[in-house]
Amino acid sequence: MQTYGIEKYGIVKPQKVERNRCPAWLTEEALKTEPSRLTDTGALLVETGAYTGRSPKDRFIVDEAGVSEQIGWGTENKKFPLDKFELIYKKVGEYLSGKNVYLFDGFAGADPKYRVSVRVINEYASENLFMNNMLIRPTEKELKDFKEDYTLIAVPGLKLDPKECGTNSEAAILLCLNRKLILVVGSKYAGEMKKSVFSLMNYLLPQKGVLGMHCSANMALDNSGDTALFFGLSGTGKTTLSADPKRGLIGDDEHGWSDDGIFNIEGGCYAKCIDLSKEHEPEIYGAIKFGALVENVVIDNETRKPDYTDRSLTENTRVSYPIDFIPNKVVPSVGKHPKTVIFLTADAFGVLPPVAKLTKEQAMFYFVSGYTSKVAGTERGITDPVSTFSTCFGAPFMPLPSSVYAKLLGEKIEKHGSSVYLINTGWTGGAYGVGKRMSLPATRAIVTAALDGTLANVEYEVEPFFGLAIPKTCPNVESNILNPKNVWKDKAEYDRLAKKLAHDFAENIKKYNLDANIVNAGPKA
Repeated sequence: MQTYGIEKYGIVKPQKVERNRCPAWLTEEALKTEPSRLTDTGALLVETGAYTGRSPKDRFIVDEAGVSEQIGWGTENKKFPLDKFELIYKKVGEYLSGKNVYLFDGFAGADPKYRVSVRVINEYASENLFMNNMLIRPTEKELKDFKEDYTLIAVPGLKLDPKECGTNSEAAILLCLNRKLILVVGSKYAGEMKKSVFSLMNYLLPQKGVLGMHCSANMALDNSGDTALFFGLSGTGKTTLSADPKRGLIGDDEHGWSDDGIFNIEGGCYAKCIDLSKEHEPEIYGAIKFGALVENVVIDNETRKPDYTDRSLTENTRVSYPIDFIPNKVVPSVGKHPKTVIFLTADAFGVLPPVAKLTKEQAMFYFVSGYTSKVAGTERGITDPVSTFSTCFGAPFMPLPSSVYAKLLGEKIEKHGSSVYLINTGWTGGAYGVGKRMSLPATRAIVTAALDGTLANVEYEVEPFFGLAIPKTCPNVESNILNPKNVWKDKAEYDRLAKKLAHDFAENIKKYNLDANIVNAGPKA
């Protein structure tokens, strides 16, 4: 039996070893060997048990000489002792010994110049299908000559003893960068594998002068090569606004920005399914077919038809599929330097403008801040919205200090003349509960005006609380709403909440070691 050298990971006498099997074979294997079903469109459906999303408290970076000096340690990047990692690594090898083992050898990075070879070793065929979808699939020749740079081993069935292993729970996600190993233990949520590879790339790419970005990217379908980036946390509209039938999709979530342009890190998409409809997101809806992997969606036992509104298993229902399933994808997944960069935020305070044009320093400030907000009323006594900040719009996946990523962004937008806009998809005319959500047609009109260059050639005014430049006009958008204070009835309440949000920004930025010119570009407390 061919074992492809897995003995070096401590895996001995496996029952069988299957390498780079096609999606059809992996789907059939999953149906035979693990709890799984097909949906009415032929997609493979699994449930991930107790872990239906990422587990940040269980994610660690191994404390190693030569690596530790580079990491931006903190609540997101937590240290893990090397001896405990070695203990868990040994347990992983012993656990997989004598079992079925599924390998996928593929790449992260659509630009061959910055590509990283990743070997994935899975306990489950369904998880191997996931990584077949999400990494870039090798050609026959590339597979024949394949040599892994890094190895990811995922064993959801192995449960750890926190006392013995030094973990917070039975699960652990461990990046051992010197040893070039990633372990995903105890969790069947496939997103842990995806984001572990992204974290790895965000460690490696800046060392080559490349900015790793948690964003979507699209480009014009004509020959202009007009490329745009969309940053935004969950609920800001990143997926909806970047999925434009008039533009080609480079990728939906993870990209690098090099001296040559933009490239997708992945070979597939991992989309949310909650409340999915054919009307509003036809590309994603149509991609849920044979070869896709669906997680935690409830289906009818008779018809096998999904109910995308059912939240009984989790709010975080998901589907993974190769980017080939999207009709207007860009092949290969690369683009020119972005003409437009968009930061999306859903401001529940209702005080940020629908759109503002940012200076280079403001762009660096709002990039590091990674702001959105949660609505009020989630806890007793909380009447104001709650500010949420996620470093560089992807705090859990940024191993290096934030200043590294901010500096790279500033250099690239200056060198390539990219226009940067902050777009509020949240509330207008009042905070959540008083005002209303920004209309999607108005936001789409703003995005269009940013992409076609219209917003670069209109008159602006600067509002007093955040120092943001607000356009006085925008095609197909009522001019009155562009300055948010105009549409508030209670002007004093607007002032109060604007001061509160400005204070939140000013307090949050203190935790970063940033140049004064970046800090001063933000709102003052």
